[in-house]
Amino acid sequence: MGASGAGKSTLLHLLGALDRPTAGSVRLDGQAYDEMTAAELASVRNRKLGFVFQFHHLLREFTALENVMLPLLIAGATEATARSRAEELLARVGLAGRMTHRPTALSGGEQQRTAVARALATDPVVVLADEPSGNLDYGHSEVLHELFASLAREFETALVVVTHNRLLAVRADRVLSMENGRLVPLTSVESMP
Repeated sequence: MGASGAGKSTLLHLLGALDRPTAGSVRLDGQAYDEMTAAELASVRNRKLGFVFQFHHLLREFTALENVMLPLLIAGATEATARSRAEELLARVGLAGRMTHRPTALSGGEQQRTAVARALATDPVVVLADEPSGNLDYGHSEVLHELFASLAREFETALVVVTHNRLLAVRADRVLSMENGRLVPLTSVESMP
């Protein structure tokens, strides 16, 4: 959590190997990003990291099923394996009957649940989420929050979530505030300005 412009999204971009730090280093599973080649970083992003953004970033020309299959196909899975995993994940997020729909035919909540399924497709070590419910109304936000929490436990995946939503933050095991470029532990979400 933290004020707008505090660097929360920048932190996620650094953790996600989307940007390089100007000082220090980022490590995942003991490997420093700055010691990896571009191909190795791409592999880390594809296989060890999942991403969910405020705006789902689904590919409009593909169905929900194809959007979830894509990271698996890029990782080298067969089409049958990718399809089976994508169908399983879409069913888990409540979209079994919407798999063949393109994003424009899905509601905002359905699009975000598709993005969650896609983020989990390769069984990542960490899912990075930037304001995942920022575009959703209260009801859809609560569904997404509960889904995130239950799937993270089920798949034993760590979640790093940037949010202004206190209802999402209180579900976290640990809450940090970004203040003056530093992460500061919060003892209570209510203490956030």
